[in-house]
Amino acid sequence: MEAAPSSELGSAPPPPTHIAVIMDGNGRWAKARGLPRVAGHRQGAEAVRVCVRAAGELGVSYLTLFGFSSENWKRPDGEVRDLMGLLRLYLRNEVRELHKNNVRLRVVGDRERLGADIVALIDHAETKTGNNTGLTLTLALSYGGRAEIVQAARTLAERAAAGLIAPADIDEEMFSGALFTAGMPDPDLLIRTSGEQRISNFLLWQCAYAEMVFTDVLWPDFGRDELERAIQSFHGRDRRYGAVS
Repeated sequence: MEAAPSSELGSAPPPPTHIAVIMDGNGRWAKARGLPRVAGHRQGAEAVRVCVRAAGELGVSYLTLFGFSSENWKRPDGEVRDLMGLLRLYLRNEVRELHKNNVRLRVVGDRERLGADIVALIDHAETKTGNNTGLTLTLALSYGGRAEIVQAARTLAERAAAGLIAPADIDEEMFSGALFTAGMPDPDLLIRTSGEQRISNFLLWQCAYAEMVFTDVLWPDFGRDELERAIQSFHGRDRRYGAVS
């Protein structure tokens, strides 16, 4: 087959600037193989590595992964301990690789519920990678969208009560600046794996105009091919933002 002209090779549209992912299906992946749930979470951590690498290679600027929700604290104590253990391992073992690849790591969520050692690892990772200029990887940990919105509203109410701002000055831009994701663009594309079709309290404000892709692939099986298919689906959407095409 004759090679495509260079002009055609360079004609692919740019990827979404910001992709958010609800990583779902670790438990079902393990159950289907007769393995304990923690085995699914371990394989899910490997899928994170693959997805981060692929997103960077594809030119995505921001990748936000829903790692642990505020509702996940309701899971059995043993599973929560396993998840926190995997999080510790990830933060200890992956930061060097992220830094080497010019990835900036951010963590959003309620850190008060995380162990002190985990918070210290997060602080170290964010400081070490803070000046990197490549992909920004954001992990949402102990995160809930409604709680984030309530906290932002409380912060602005306290500033208004202190006379620092006037209530009439509060607009969408100011409100966005009070969220955990301040300084980041809103997601263009939201992906959820495992066949579930809901956003589960994830980035409720930020995903107001995100295109959504739901895939039956379980998160541990999610790789570069699935990411590219989701991006291809995104490119087929007509993003009107309430206007006429």
